[in-house]
Amino acid sequence: MPEEIETLFVSRIAQMSKGQLGVLALVFDALERSIKSTSLPGSNLATPEFVMSFGDLLKVHHGLSGDYLDKSRFEAGLERILKAEGRKAIRPLSRTNKGFDITVDGERWSLKTEGSQKINSEKLRIGKVIELGGDSWGTTDVGDLVRLRNRFLEHLNGFDRVFQLRYFRCPSDDGKLIHKYELVEIPKSLLLEAKDGELSFGANSRQNPRTGKCVQRSQSGEVRFQLDFVGAQARQLAISRLMKSLCVLHATWEFATAFEAESNEDT
Repeated sequence: MPEEIETLFVSRIAQMSKGQLGVLALVFDALERSIKSTSLPGSNLATPEFVMSFGDLLKVHHGLSGDYLDKSRFEAGLERILKAEGRKAIRPLSRTNKGFDITVDGERWSLKTEGSQKINSEKLRIGKVIELGGDSWGTTDVGDLVRLRNRFLEHLNGFDRVFQLRYFRCPSDDGKLIHKYELVEIPKSLLLEAKDGELSFGANSRQNPRTGKCVQRSQSGEVRFQLDFVGAQARQLAISRLMKSLCVLHATWEFATAFEAESNEDT
């Protein structure tokens, strides 16, 4: 370490309180943890520098928090790391912006997270894509579902790429908690295929409005993904049963910490 940098850090550390030193020790401990990572060769996001920096972010986060990295921290961390790499990354000033969450070199990116205890390793879920609170639909008219699907297709015009940070927690036998993250890109071209999906109402739904769905299948009949039109008080559009094999896995990270209880919501 150059002498001027060493002097700067020694000077700043010397002025810290006992509490601040305790926090700093937690950060140092987190950064020193070993981590396994993988990246997609040729990825224009998961460069070696990005994978290392984002891995450090994840380790520090779990050194200080019992929850997985949520959407707002994902957005903020991604912005800072990409800026440090020299890329033009900008988050909108309004946190209620509809569509994209960040622009990267002029591209509009939508960012999602998933980390529920029931997370499926092979199928993605996005709990809320669009709020449908100002909308209403009947119980038998499929034309209402066509209108809701069109709202989804219009929503896709608001961004160019979609990424989801997925979290898996796996307690081990030695009292550790294994944290696993995946950074997956959901092709927008795949989501656009919803225009040809099968529309129907839930046969046993007792909600008002009644729950509906749009199922997009392969030629062999296998479900590729599904739009869920959730009624009752929630009134929102979600995505479920989305096959990860149809997506792009850009990077993965895996590391251990002392076991702690965790809880959070998908976004």
